[in-house]
Amino acid sequence: MAYSKSLCGRVREALAGERGVTEKKMFGGVCFLLRGNMQLGIWQDALIVRLGVDAARQALTEPFVRPFDVTGKPMRGWAVVDPDGVDSNLQLRSWIERTREFVSTLPPK
Repeated sequence: MAYSKSLCGRVREALAGERGVTEKKMFGGVCFLLRGNMQLGIWQDALIVRLGVDAARQALTEPFVRPFDVTGKPMRGWAVVDPDGVDSNLQLRSWIERTREFVSTLPPK
């Protein structure tokens, strides 16, 4: 399944003008990197978010959020937000901010 072009466009728009953000096609989807560190991505029709271990564990208690698992082993510190969890621009921007909070603590690559 291809990635959601519409969700990708919404993410691009939300990140427009953000310093240090780049885009890269990866894993059959699109990832956005902050200072060289993966921040979030679009995989199939969902948003992949990098939150760190504790915040990702907490996010899994929220509606429309599930573990990021494409290989049979969930990726620690990551979660998948299903389309209903990013339906509004307010929801999407909230997830982007949460990823930025964590990824901005990482050293640039």
